[in-house]
Amino acid sequence: MDDIAAHILSQLSTVDVERRARGADPMLENRVEALKLYQQQRFARTYADLLASERYRHAARFFLEELYGPGDFSRRDAQFARVVPSVVRLFPRDVVTTVAQLAELHALSERLDSRMGKLHGDASWDRLSYIRAWQACGMAAERQRQIDLTLSIGAALEGYTRKPLLRHALRMMRGPATAAGMLELQQFLETGFDTFREMHGAAEFLRTVREREEALAQALFGQPPADSCPVGDDPLGKLP
Repeated sequence: MDDIAAHILSQLSTVDVERRARGADPMLENRVEALKLYQQQRFARTYADLLASERYRHAARFFLEELYGPGDFSRRDAQFARVVPSVVRLFPRDVVTTVAQLAELHALSERLDSRMGKLHGDASWDRLSYIRAWQACGMAAERQRQIDLTLSIGAALEGYTRKPLLRHALRMMRGPATAAGMLELQQFLETGFDTFREMHGAAEFLRTVREREEALAQALFGQPPADSCPVGDDPLGKLP
């Protein structure tokens, strides 16, 4: 099997393991689902200006719904796992690399969410409990990797907009992708491509996301464990 196909399948297996473990523990599952919803609210607050921007709102919404949202991607993942060899065979290599990054990001996010859910006592999340869970989790390198993967996927999608032949190839893939059971993956890629093309340049958008995410990570891991709810203009004080 192609190495990249094996990598994608390994990441999807990790996602399945995390999902099954939470499914066997309803309390943990509830805590993680509530965490995902809180994180979506956190993103919406952090990027309220981009979500309101005529130029950037669609890209911000794409990040919010496809990369940060609490949505149930189990059907997409199951569909995806069945057709990974077809993905590697049919899609352009650049696109396959992005798909591999997406799978790794998904697996890493699921691991982090499960870890935080185990460290939190109930299904309600607020600013202080979110900070405490991250600090107890103590996975600063993994959080940085999560940021890097998110930005790499965004940069790849932006790069595709400068390759009109690639957009044409994606469009031509609709029929084969649908026949092979890859419709949701096809829609993700096309939506991402079109969303980033609308921006007419994503450098500022991606730089803003990196600056804000890394500032939050540094605030989370660069100080002693929180014993009170932070306020003010620092990144922690701006959490929901």
